[in-house]
Amino acid sequence: MNIYQDGSLWICPECGHEWVPSSSWETQQSETEEEVSVKDTSGNILNNGDSVVLIKDLKVKGASGVLKSGTKVKGLRLTDEVADHNIAGKIDGHGIIYLKSEFVKKV
Repeated sequence: MNIYQDGSLWICPECGHEWVPSSSWETQQSETEEEVSVKDTSGNILNNGDSVVLIKDLKVKGASGVLKSGTKVKGLRLTDEVADHNIAGKIDGHGIIYLKSEFVKKV
């Protein structure tokens, strides 16, 4: 459920996918992108900039501990950069993390 950076590559330890990001988080956040229809676990449509909460504990591979259910994810960004990880957001203490929309609920 998480992504980490190794040199210039971003890696998903869950599926093994590796890629070179096209631009930085701030640049991607400000760009106007084609809207992708992504829904949370309750069927609510998620939009860029929304805040969501996790609905279950998620193991953070490569780090100690887990992200607890109820953890708030801010500054949501819809993405199709990573296979199966269709949203990205910031979590205090963890930075930017890529998630699957099936594990979040809109607040």
